[in-house]
Amino acid sequence: MAKPRKSRKTSEKKKAKDWYTVLAPQAFDSKELGEVITSDEAKLINRIVPVSLMDLTGRMSQANIYTTLEFRIKEIKGKTAYTELIGHRLSPGYIRTLVRRRRTVLHTVRDLPTNDDRTVRVKLISVTRSRISETMKKNLREVIEKELSEAAGKYGYYELMHEILNGRLSSKVYGKLKQITPISKVEFRKTELKETLE
Repeated sequence: MAKPRKSRKTSEKKKAKDWYTVLAPQAFDSKELGEVITSDEAKLINRIVPVSLMDLTGRMSQANIYTTLEFRIKEIKGKTAYTELIGHRLSPGYIRTLVRRRRTVLHTVRDLPTNDDRTVRVKLISVTRSRISETMKKNLREVIEKELSEAAGKYGYYELMHEILNGRLSSKVYGKLKQITPISKVEFRKTELKETLE
């Protein structure tokens, strides 16, 4: 009598699983982002690893707590997974605290090229201290576009991301907007690297 064949599922379950250390890019000092486990390292390529900015920097601030960075695993060497930053996002709960009644909220979406031939889609939120007229909105949008245009092509990819994550670029926009009307907050709520996945 022939022996029953083992199902593919059973044999896959028995494959040994290994742990891989995930590292941030050199622009973030190749810090350890955590560990992942798999029985097939090929399945790790292109996996996204989310990490809070606070965990990465060790600095506890409101911005760092509510900021999540997303890293994509691009390469495996031995038991180490190397990543690339592909963007960030602010938590929806934090965004809701900014958007209150009797305020005007402006959303700006813009693709910014970098001087190392990358393109980053940025999503900026600007909140005034009180409601403003359509004319005032138009004036603010013109200033935002001007500031983002000046940033386009000025930085390398990781330079631009550091300018955004450290709040320097949003502070610059804030400084220009407050010359027109009182401003409550300017934040880059999301960035996305335009990628070509292999």
